[in-house]
Amino acid sequence: MLPRPTAAARIRAAFRVHPCTALLGPRQCGKTTLARQIAAEESTSTYFDLEDPRDLGALAAPMTVLERLSGLVVIDEVQREPELLEVLRVLVDRVDNPARFLILGSASPHLVKGASESLAGRIGFVDLAGFDLTEVRADDLSTLWLRGGFPRAFLAHDDAASMAWRADFIRTFLERDIPQLGITVPSETLRRFWTMIAHFHGQVWNAAELARSLGSGEGAARRYLDILAGSYMVRVLPPWFENIAKRQVRSPKVYLRDTGLLHALLQLTTLGDVQTHPKLGASWEGFALEQVVRLLDTRDAYFWASHSGAELDLLVFVRGRRYGFEFKFADAPRATRAMHVARADLRLEHLWVVYPGPRAYELGEGMSVVPAASIASVVRGLVDR
Repeated sequence: MLPRPTAAARIRAAFRVHPCTALLGPRQCGKTTLARQIAAEESTSTYFDLEDPRDLGALAAPMTVLERLSGLVVIDEVQREPELLEVLRVLVDRVDNPARFLILGSASPHLVKGASESLAGRIGFVDLAGFDLTEVRADDLSTLWLRGGFPRAFLAHDDAASMAWRADFIRTFLERDIPQLGITVPSETLRRFWTMIAHFHGQVWNAAELARSLGSGEGAARRYLDILAGSYMVRVLPPWFENIAKRQVRSPKVYLRDTGLLHALLQLTTLGDVQTHPKLGASWEGFALEQVVRLLDTRDAYFWASHSGAELDLLVFVRGRRYGFEFKFADAPRATRAMHVARADLRLEHLWVVYPGPRAYELGEGMSVVPAASIASVVRGLVDR
């Protein structure tokens, strides 16, 4: 297992503010491993895995059990027993409570009934996904793009084994994980929808078109999207619009968060398969965009597009300043009219074009081309400004 110091530091920082911290992310992304590493560093810790019948039985009377504990208490897969959140609310409100609680979940709070209200104001949130560019070697960037960041997929001994793991993950997610959340959508229906989203990856959301393809209503399509977004499979990137003399796109874009799962749904096993597929550019865009958003650790991220054709793949706000990113799978990207329009209309401090090549170079005032391997350095520069 690769070390994950940034995520561990975020958990410790959250505990300096809150008595309870939630580590959230998709299944199999490394939450349990990281939580056990943090627990091992504590002088006193207790671990409950709610997928283990013994631990679930031990919490049959949760208030009686938890109020006697001190130190760090870890509760894994908390979405299986959302009523525990009410018990935690009572415990963390006690002034003399000797315990801190680290809860792990594979579904976002809005997908778990009552979770968002139970611990409001008492809990810090840390998001964890698969490996990112700060956690793998620069030489492994193409492997990370192809296989995705799930540890078992990334670390598999070859591409075929990685693909087999991802195929099994998709099946287990649909047939076991989704029903455990109380969601009654047939697994084959959700799989079809997920595959459609893979083919729409990087495009503006069109509920009517997807609903027609699925043979359902627009409401059902939106519900399926909410399920996949709430379980950290899909990123819904909102549009940015403001009062300028242009008609602007007001529907979100959709991306699969993990390109390994994208490639599995598209049945692309090797890097050669990806590089000859029509979704090559969209795959690269989603991969690089996800890296930027995750490393910035921000929810203040948007795309921008006008009906006249000007667009920007990613707009982020850092300390009130606006920065733009474009993602191009090309040997030597050049400045385009759309980039100049986006920089002027959105009043960007700087615009970076991220590509797979090895060399950084300037495109003119306020615009640069940077290798994907340098994304972490760009992000650190933004945060430190």
